[in-house]
Amino acid sequence: MVKNEDPIQKELRSRMRLFRQAVKNEDKKNELYDSIEGSEMIIRYDIYLPTKNSKKFVDGLFIYTDEEGKIKSAEYYLKDSEGTKVTALPEKDFKVIKGLFQDLLSVEVEYIPTE
Repeated sequence: MVKNEDPIQKELRSRMRLFRQAVKNEDKKNELYDSIEGSEMIIRYDIYLPTKNSKKFVDGLFIYTDEEGKIKSAEYYLKDSEGTKVTALPEKDFKVIKGLFQDLLSVEVEYIPTE
């Protein structure tokens, strides 16, 4: 155990041990599945913004919606020769993005039962 370990890293390590056990043992996998309290579907749209010099960089938005198509969050990204940088939007900027794109993005989810 690492002294003063980040709590999220400690919990992740614990969860990964559980997941590894579930992969190896069908009973553990079913036990894990039965214990899951719920889930939420999130859809990510990648909006490519127009760029005058795409060889220098490209930028855009990651917009996340729920299964009803309601925008839940958004991030701005910039890709250049050094890699990709992503940043969360401040609340006032998120409201602008939400107002601009909410009517453009739609989701149609159809449930198809399996047997």
